[in-house]
Amino acid sequence: MGINGQEIMSLYKRRLSLKDKLRNRKNVYATWTSIGDCQVTEIFSNIDMDFVGIDIEHGTISYQQCQRIIAAAQAGGRLCLPRIDSHSMPMIKRLLDSGADGLIIPMVQTPEEVEKIIEWSKYPPKGNRSFGINRGQDYGFGFDDYVGQWNESSSLIIQIESIQGVKNIDRLLSFEDVDAVMVGPYDLSGSMGLPGQIDHPEVVAAAEEVIKSAQKHKRGCGTQDNDPKLESVKKSFDDGYTFCVLSSDIFLMWRWGQQMNHIISKIKGS
Repeated sequence: MGINGQEIMSLYKRRLSLKDKLRNRKNVYATWTSIGDCQVTEIFSNIDMDFVGIDIEHGTISYQQCQRIIAAAQAGGRLCLPRIDSHSMPMIKRLLDSGADGLIIPMVQTPEEVEKIIEWSKYPPKGNRSFGINRGQDYGFGFDDYVGQWNESSSLIIQIESIQGVKNIDRLLSFEDVDAVMVGPYDLSGSMGLPGQIDHPEVVAAAEEVIKSAQKHKRGCGTQDNDPKLESVKKSFDDGYTFCVLSSDIFLMWRWGQQMNHIISKIKGS
């Protein structure tokens, strides 16, 4: 599915809207897909989400599947931001040319890493992204419109998942092209020698440092709620987060599976 010139400008406005929400610390809602079937994305697109994230980091989704997921999300009126699996220029280039609306970058720890990500994801003069023609540019038909608006409208979210990233957070958020930060509590706890203890006071305190820095630098700050309820999502916003990833297809199926096992075991035992 291509993107015609009119749709490129529509995406431009939607991308600007997401960027504005992140930079002005308005509430943003998202979800992950780790399954390569576009039907999952089409279902998610019926929910009032700001964007659908593709979890390439922990999934097995291919480039071709990514392009189809991006197209399905955008056709459903949602933006799509892949989470890459490594700090890789070829991966970033292919995903953006496939039409992604921005990127989520895992395990960011140093200013040098941020500099590289910006270099690979933004066109000159901000960066050094190469000029290609693919779905993102409507196969050439929308090239000028796409290139002309990309730098100012695309969103870049970095994930803080280590204590080193926490210590460097003010420097990481000093880059103008970073729109938001997302805390990864499980990896953060592991880097602190407290694997899996995401409610440990030291891990909570480290996450609060990220929240405070995002407030100071006027950037969005996100978290993930794997079992979202009204109370838990409200608490995330009350704690200072401004966007929340509301579970994922894998987590939803896992929870459903647990419930079904419970039902089956009760009936078998009766």
